[in-house]
Amino acid sequence: MELTYVEKAHNVLNEVNKAVLGEDIPGVGKTTLATAFSKAMGLESRRVQFTPDVMPSDLTGFSVYRREEEKFVYQEGSIFCNILLADEINRTSPKTQSALLEVMEERKVSVDGVTRDAPSPFLVIATQNPSGTAGTQLLPEAQIDRFMITLTLGYPDYLSELEIARTAGSGSRNDNIQPVITKEDFLTMQQQIHETYIKDIVYDYIIKLISATRNHPYIERGASPRATIALVKTSKAYAWLQGRDYVVPADIIAQLPFVLFHRMTLNMSARMSGSKRQDILADILKRVPQPYLGAKQ
Repeated sequence: MELTYVEKAHNVLNEVNKAVLGEDIPGVGKTTLATAFSKAMGLESRRVQFTPDVMPSDLTGFSVYRREEEKFVYQEGSIFCNILLADEINRTSPKTQSALLEVMEERKVSVDGVTRDAPSPFLVIATQNPSGTAGTQLLPEAQIDRFMITLTLGYPDYLSELEIARTAGSGSRNDNIQPVITKEDFLTMQQQIHETYIKDIVYDYIIKLISATRNHPYIERGASPRATIALVKTSKAYAWLQGRDYVVPADIIAQLPFVLFHRMTLNMSARMSGSKRQDILADILKRVPQPYLGAKQ
């Protein structure tokens, strides 16, 4: 079933992830949603507008020589926060985009031969304009794969846009957002999610779904092992949010589009036939039978 605009936004707020990529046309609320998320979390956040003149050192930091101390002193970059809002990330150069690769994967930053840990927790919420629009640069595939999920809000439904129209000009709604959890609460949630149980037969289902993307006739490059890890983590998070301490196949199916869509590279056959990612994903779900949890492992 097609998700409504509000439900799509709700999915972002419910995910406990390390990196979220929102791709959409300008003006549908990607940045507003990301800002609201950071305020509701009660964590230190920084926003970087990715313009062509943003340099890698603006993100990772740099060393400055201080004459009075007669030594180079490291100055922290924008990365050193809990939530980094990377706005319109594909408007800057690939070199600057790639500056996030290490911290998104390992939570570390290496500058001048010294590796420093990013704060904990650390999340990247990035927005990008559709590829091909004026002034955009394609994200490197290695970086796209590091985003745990991707989300497209699309245009709002009638009732949502009616509410937007009614409240226009009354100030930013984000100004009234109050934190609902603390940093300690967030870290505790992450630990509880990590401890969510997955049966071996459900792990097998996850791996078969990921493997199916690598053998599908319409997919040029299937999902990487990083996608397997992402699907496990998001399925655990979704199950925990449903009030369960174990994962069922329905949790995996619910998270599959968010984890796989940005990792599926379609081939010429798919483009010639007009197949969409959602159609291919539906075909994969038909090909891979759901496990029966009552069966013996």
